This record gives sequence, structure tokens and C-alpha cells, in this order.
Amino acid sequence: MKAILAAWSGVALAFAATTACAADALKVCLNEDLPPLSAHHRGKPDNGFDVALAQAVADRLGRPLRIQWFESKLDEDSSPALEANALLSDGRCALVGGYVLTTDSLVAPGVKTAKLPDFDGATREDRRRRIEIGVLAPSQPYIYSALTVVLGPDKARDRKIAGIGDLAGLRLAIESGTLGDAILMTFDKGRLIDDITHLVPGRDDLLGALERGDYDATLVDLRRLDAYRAAHPDTAVTGSGYYHPIGTNRGYVALANDPGLITAVNKALTELAAEGKIAEFGKQAGLTYLPPREPAILGDVWKQIIQR
Repeated sequence: MKAILAAWSGVALAFAATTACAADALKVCLNEDLPPLSAHHRGKPDNGFDVALAQAVADRLGRPLRIQWFESKLDEDSSPALEANALLSDGRCALVGGYVLTTDSLVAPGVKTAKLPDFDGATREDRRRRIEIGVLAPSQPYIYSALTVVLGPDKARDRKIAGIGDLAGLRLAIESGTLGDAILMTFDKGRLIDDITHLVPGRDDLLGALERGDYDATLVDLRRLDAYRAAHPDTAVTGSGYYHPIGTNRGYVALANDPGLITAVNKALTELAAEGKIAEFGKQAGLTYLPPREPAILGDVWKQIIQR
């Protein structure tokens, strides 16, 4: 009997230790379809720059990593800021990775509650609930997301692009409501408007349309070009090498009521950057890694576009 009790005691202690370890895990929310930053697809291993970075940060903090995957809808009603806030406020994670750092995305919310985005493991009840939300606080940035001109395989292939004005006379495609859309539509008081065709985000295949020769050029996040090249290694579309002056940093975001976590994460990011690890994670993921730029948090982006 004593031997049996001792055995059960060992099992109980092991279970308690495992539970404590799981409870102390660093929970990070990542977008399930944002390659090569982060990707989570059934039957395939999780991968991406943000996956490797989150693991490295968790290691520096001495905590196991648990990723909560979520899906962000590309529609007019979605708000990445409110979705991230809802995930954090509901305790789904302590950090949201790959977050675009702008003053607009970090402003105190004008509403008291928000709906959760669809996330891995969500129930029907989760999809109906509204979460009482808090205030977001950013980490220091760890990567710069640049907008780049991508050229199709026909008449634009050898076009030298040193600025948006060099796109004049080309058939331009852009996704409606994006930052690239605003830049092209307002350039030089609308000089390019007649050359622009708008496509629907998430429905039309923007870079595929360039590949087919339907259009000559577009302006997209450099990450998109990296992902397209990985999925289509024989692609004829090319990067122009031009980066628009208006770009954004990405970092982590947490709730403002947990400043200790942000301090610890910033320390880990500083160490990893100094060791060249962050750039190495980018290379391993097939990402064109650009280090963060000043300002760390982009101000009124729409005002900057209009002024240009």
C-alpha cells in the first residue's frame, strides 16, 4: 500500500509541476496567415520569423512558449487594434507579435468592448462574446516593414524606379483601402489616378495578376513579395529595389497594466538584436529583414501622405 501511495504521490507531483510550467508559459498571439512572418496550416509545421523570435524571447525569459494562433479578417469592419486588444484582455495571450506600431494603432480605444477574432480553439460562444478591453502598450520595434514597388514581367520589367513618379504611364493595380492605395491615389495631386485599377483585398490575387501581365506594377509590403517568391520560385515578377519613405515598424504589444513584461521583453529584444539573432531569424524564414527605423512609432500616416 505504501508503495502504491508513493507512486501516486510521484504522479501527482509530476502533474503539478507540468501544470505550473504550463501556467507560467509565455503566451504569444500570432496571425496564422502572414508568411514569412508567421504561418500555421493544418498538416504543416508552424513556421516564420515571428515564431522563431517568440521562441527566442521566451527562452531569454526562462519560460516555455505557447502560441495562440488567430485569423484576422481583411474587411472594412475589422480592426487589428481592437482584435489584438480583445485577445489580450481575454487572457488568450500576454503578447501579440508582428504588431504594426503607429499612433493610431496604440491610441486608447474609443469603445469599452470588442469582439474576438477567430482563433485556434474558438467555440461558437467565443465568436459571440464581446470582451471588455484595456489600453495597449508597445515593446520596442524589432523589424521594419517597407512598402516596395513590384514590377510585372512585361513592359515594366526593366523600368528604373527611384520614386512613385516613375510609375507614370504604367498600368497600376492596388488593393482598395490599403496604405499603398492612399499613396498612389494622392501622389502629386492625383496624377496617377487614371492609371490605377483597384482590387479587393483577400479576394483578388494582386501579385498573380502582375504575373499574368494584367497589370504592370503595384505597391505592397515587402513581406508580400517575399511570400510570393517562396510560393512561386519561378516567378517573373521582380522587386524594383525602391522602398517608399513611409513605412512602419513592427513589435509586440501587451496590456498597459503589465509594464514588467514589456520591460523584460525589451531587454530580450535588445540582446537578440545585438547578437545578430533577429536578422538571422529573418534570413532563415526567407524574409528580407530590415532593422527598425526612427521614429519607432509612426505618427499620423495619412497626414504624411497628404503632405507628400
